[in-house]
Amino acid sequence: MAAADGVDEGGEEEFGFSRNYFLAKESRGAGKKSACKVSDIDVVDEQELVAAMSEIKPKHEKEIAALRDGYRGSYSQWVFELRCGFGMLFYGFGSKKALLEDFASTALTDYSVVVVNGYLPSINIKQVVLGLAQVLWDLLKTKRKTPAASMSKMKEPSGSQSLDELILFLNGPWVEEKDLFICVAVHNIDGPGLRDSDTQQCLARVAACSHTRIIASIDHVNAPLLWDKKMVDTQFNWYWHHTPTFEPYKYEGMFFPLILAHGNTTQSAKTATIVLQSLTPNAQSVFRVLAEHQMAHPNEEGMPISSLYSTCRERFLVSSQVTLNSHLTEFKDHELVKMRKNPEGEDCLHIPLPTEALEKLLKDIA
Repeated sequence: MAAADGVDEGGEEEFGFSRNYFLAKESRGAGKKSACKVSDIDVVDEQELVAAMSEIKPKHEKEIAALRDGYRGSYSQWVFELRCGFGMLFYGFGSKKALLEDFASTALTDYSVVVVNGYLPSINIKQVVLGLAQVLWDLLKTKRKTPAASMSKMKEPSGSQSLDELILFLNGPWVEEKDLFICVAVHNIDGPGLRDSDTQQCLARVAACSHTRIIASIDHVNAPLLWDKKMVDTQFNWYWHHTPTFEPYKYEGMFFPLILAHGNTTQSAKTATIVLQSLTPNAQSVFRVLAEHQMAHPNEEGMPISSLYSTCRERFLVSSQVTLNSHLTEFKDHELVKMRKNPEGEDCLHIPLPTEALEKLLKDIA
C-alpha cells in the first residue's frame, strides 16, 4: 500500500511539473512570433573577422604533435602498401594536409610525387593527367632499364592529346620493373573541384594505371558515396586509414566565405581578375561587353542573352550561339555572372560587382 502511495505521489508531482510548464508558456504569449530576422544580425567586415581569427591561440599543440609523431611509425608500412599496388585513403577529424606532405617528403624520396590540391574551387583534371604523363615521360627517359624499342614507340605527352591517350600512356608497358610508379597525393579528393562524377571516374582510371599510386584524404561525411564498388575495390583499390589529426582546416577552408562576415568586394574583384586573365582574349572581350552594358544600365536586371549574342556577333567575337554558350559556361562555373529575369521574362546576365569594382576590373584586364 505504501509503495502504491509512492507511485501516486510521483505521478502527481510529474503531472504538476508538466502543467506548470505549459501554463508558463501560455503566460508568455506562446502564440506570438519573434520579429527578429537573420538580416538584422550585425555581422562584421571580413578583414576584421580574419584578423580576429588569426589572434586565436592554437590549443593542444603538444598532443597534436605527439599524434603526428605516432603516425610516423607507420610510414614504412604505408610505403609497403603502395608497392603492393594499393591506393591509400586517409580519413578522420582534422586536416591531413601536413600529414600527407610529411609522409611524402620523408618516406617517398625514392619516388616522384605530384600534389593535387582538391580543396581548390576549380581544377582542370586534364591538366593534372597531362602533368602526370609528363613526369612519367621524364622518368622513363632517365631510366636506364627502359628498352630502346619502347622509347622509340613512345610519343611525348602534350596538351593536344586526348584524355584517353594520356591515360593510356600512364598505363603503358614501358618497363618491366613494377616499382616504377608516380605517387599522386590528392588533398581532399572529395573537394568541390573534384566532386563531380566525370572527374571521379577519370581519377579512378588514373589510379588503375600501372605507373601511378593514389594517396588521398577525405573529410566530407558522404565522400564514400562518390564511388561504386568497382571504383573502390578494383580501380582505386583503397586501403583505408583512420588518421584523425585534430589540426585546423587552415588551407582547406580559406576558399569558403565566412558566414559571420560581409562579402568582401575587393577580394571578389581580385578573384575575378585572376580568373579572367586565365581565359582567352575572346572570352575577356565577351565579358567586357557584358560589363560595359551593366555600367551603362545600372538599374536593369542585366543584359539579355539575345542582346549579348547580337553585340558579340557584330564585333566578330563569336561565330555562333554555341561559342557564346561555351564562354558563358566558363563565367558561370567561376561565378563571374549570375542569371536573372527581367520584367519581360527574358534571361539576363548580371555581374555581381558594383560599378567601381567593374571599372577597376576592366582596367586590370585591358
